[in-house]
Amino acid sequence: MTNRAVLAEALIAQTPWAEADRAPLAGDASDRCYERLTDPSSGRTAVLMDAPPEKCEDVETFVRVANYLRSVGLNAPEVYAEDAEFGFLLLEDLGDDLFTRVLAKDSSKERLLYEAATDVLLHLHQAPTLSLTSFDPALMTELTTLAFTKYAAGIQGECDADALDRFEHRFADILHRETSGSKAVSLRDYHAENLIWLPNRAGIKRVGLLDFQSAVLAHPAYDLVSLLQDIRRKVSPGIEMQMINRYIAASGVDDHDFRTAYSVLGAQRNLRILGVFARLATDYGKPHYVDMIPAVWAHLMRDLDHPALVSIAPLLHESLPSPTPENLDKLRVQ
Repeated sequence: MTNRAVLAEALIAQTPWAEADRAPLAGDASDRCYERLTDPSSGRTAVLMDAPPEKCEDVETFVRVANYLRSVGLNAPEVYAEDAEFGFLLLEDLGDDLFTRVLAKDSSKERLLYEAATDVLLHLHQAPTLSLTSFDPALMTELTTLAFTKYAAGIQGECDADALDRFEHRFADILHRETSGSKAVSLRDYHAENLIWLPNRAGIKRVGLLDFQSAVLAHPAYDLVSLLQDIRRKVSPGIEMQMINRYIAASGVDDHDFRTAYSVLGAQRNLRILGVFARLATDYGKPHYVDMIPAVWAHLMRDLDHPALVSIAPLLHESLPSPTPENLDKLRVQ
């Protein structure tokens, strides 16, 4: 038994799930692992999160954000037990009905689910905020540089430092101009594989929230971009437009300003993901993430058509190689 297995056993032994059966659950792109615990007598379940601190995982932030979300009326998992020192949490089990799975079985529910998810954001953005890192133009620009240093360099063999420098200056100016103003709590990874459908509950409680330990304070459009420009599930164009319209109408934000911020933040998010997926392949031996790069690229190209991005679009078209099969193979074999 590994040291972490012993530590997990020690935490579980202090809970009602001490005699529970344990089975692994699918993980994500992080270093976290998950297990489902099932009590053999009652059938009740819980989820064990194993988040090693030595791999920069932070369960304390997860607990803090989960408690905040629950306090403002949203459906984050209840924390049953925690070992912050060694990185373990025992959590409420919200089930297996991820949006992706529900919609794969019945695509006619797309509007219903996305309306509910959009309404969660409307509710969250009207709630008191939490003290979190500000997702400001400097930080957002820094995160996009991975598109040059990992994606482009992974294909071309080197990073064009001059192009990167010009991009950083121009994009920081765009972000400052188009995404400044009041900020809201952003869960950052707000998409169909982190949302659980709970149809037996009412209103916004029908949406269970997962994977929010990277929460920041950001422009309100950020999580809507995450939801609607989903890499793992293609959201129909009609649903994307309807949900943007729904958010604008219900929140009362300026229509033009919000749509501009949506495209600018879409470019930021997709540039970052382009680099992250390339890094997962080249540095962490996870080449299957390369298969999702064409979807990221398609979103990015559409975002770059917005007039607000005219000063960087030609630079990016010139500097970032397109994800041809040959180029993607170069990322896979490293």
